[in-house]
Amino acid sequence: MSVQERKERERAARERLILATARELAEQLGWDAVTTRRLAERIEYSQPVLYSHFRGKREIIGAVALVGASEMAAALRAAASAADSPRARVSALARTYLDFAAHNPAVYDAMFQLDGGLAFAKENTPGPLKDAFAALLESLGEVAGDGVHPALFTEVFWAALHGLATLTRAGRLPPEETERRTELLVDRLAML
Repeated sequence: MSVQERKERERAARERLILATARELAEQLGWDAVTTRRLAERIEYSQPVLYSHFRGKREIIGAVALVGASEMAAALRAAASAADSPRARVSALARTYLDFAAHNPAVYDAMFQLDGGLAFAKENTPGPLKDAFAALLESLGEVAGDGVHPALFTEVFWAALHGLATLTRAGRLPPEETERRTELLVDRLAML
């Protein structure tokens, strides 16, 4: 292994440490607590080292969002592959999405609520965000119904899930009804 390869590997490891630490802080204390100073202290590197990886908090949020999108895509695909019928796949996707949002609130915020400098639904949308959408589209396309464009159906389904996740987390929807809401969404939107 060359010196350059070792340096690249160390840089990648340092970047993963920064992101893992930012995520941990955000999950524990909220994104307001994630500062470059606090991150530098936690990872035991100087602030200039942080800035050699990321231009600031906005870029860190964006990077956490991309990691989260990859994790969500993998979870959605695993849930869909374990289901044995179209309805079971749609139901599994909905539950997995809502579980991800509930168990990873800071990551979910980075993905959808905070400004991480990421473009959605554009040519320059980063691959992990496109892949998370594709993970939904792969199973939802088969239940969109006649004459309904699968991507449009997936957008509406995703928007409904996002609304449920956001409103439940904000305390505006009682969490004990999450299961019934999920079933209602699946029954009404998916043409099964």
